[in-house]
Amino acid sequence: MTRPAAVLFDRDDTLVEDVPYNGDPEKVRPMPGAREALGLLRERGLRLGVVSNQSGIGRGVLTEADVQAVNARIEALLGPFDAWVHCPHLPDDGCGCRKPAPGLVVEAARLLGVRPEECVVIGDIGSDMGAALAAGARGVLVPTARTLPEEVAAAPHVCRDLLSAVRHALGRRP
Repeated sequence: MTRPAAVLFDRDDTLVEDVPYNGDPEKVRPMPGAREALGLLRERGLRLGVVSNQSGIGRGVLTEADVQAVNARIEALLGPFDAWVHCPHLPDDGCGCRKPAPGLVVEAARLLGVRPEECVVIGDIGSDMGAALAAGARGVLVPTARTLPEEVAAAPHVCRDLLSAVRHALGRRP
């Protein structure tokens, strides 16, 4: 396999600590190794995107402006991303964008000017891996306390932390 053209990250519990339905930029805390991991990718010229389920919008506890403010804080702390894509729908809405559906990955790849097959998706739960698989991208799971054992067992690749996941993605060269 070749090096990816783009790396897509789940947001909560992958790039930043999960704060349920966070609309407060002051509560944003990067995950350990996030700055270094993103720096490695930027040094190599890879495109970076974020794909995130944000059902708080559909639940009425967040607004689009809240999500954008949190995303702006993430960029202030971790540097710029080339694409931000989120699903505002509820789990039972049946949309094609909510992970594990492929919509977010496909849209991020389109915005980045690459094919989904040229992307690696890094996330912390099974729906992140499901979205990668459904879109034809490669998935790398970075488990957290909320990752289920069956999600770890089913993941195509598992790494202990974000920096290891990025190194794994970069090490897949012909």
